[in-house]
Amino acid sequence: MARLSVYSDTDPTVIELSSADPALVTAHLALAGVLFERWPAPQAIPDTANAQTVLDAYAGPVAALKEARGFQSADVVRMPRGLPDAAARRAAFRAEHTHDEDEARFFVQGGGAFYLHMDEKVYRIVCGAGDLLSIPAWTKHWFDMGPDPDFTAIRFFTRPDGWVASFTGDVIADRFPKFEPEPGAAP
Repeated sequence: MARLSVYSDTDPTVIELSSADPALVTAHLALAGVLFERWPAPQAIPDTANAQTVLDAYAGPVAALKEARGFQSADVVRMPRGLPDAAARRAAFRAEHTHDEDEARFFVQGGGAFYLHMDEKVYRIVCGAGDLLSIPAWTKHWFDMGPDPDFTAIRFFTRPDGWVASFTGDVIADRFPKFEPEPGAAP
């Protein structure tokens, strides 16, 4: 289940809003132009399922989102616990950046935290299994997958070359709380 926390972009010690209420999270993000949805699991998907099995299980919602948002393709990314290069992978996504297309992710298993830097605020959305987040193009943001990533997500693209980031050079991510899930707990 998602949790939204909203901070002033100048003071990460003050939380202006914190909620795990799905209706409030959805409505508050919609006001900021961000799509958040909960997709029910159509069936149990084993952690070892291949990419095509995952895409097939969510074929209906994936096709609807592609049609509604103009995405040309979708793929599956899996980050299992114990990756030897986990620290480097985490660092690569924790730098503030933008994209020239919407960034949409649906978490099938596990999770992480997206941080959106908009309108002098930082929106921290901790996503877990069943959460879809679509961030508008050119929105400054970063993603923290935690110190020992553990997630499977469907990614959506309009570009044939996939994920392309333009880094802002701002070190704002260093000032905000990192995603540190409790051992054995869902995000």
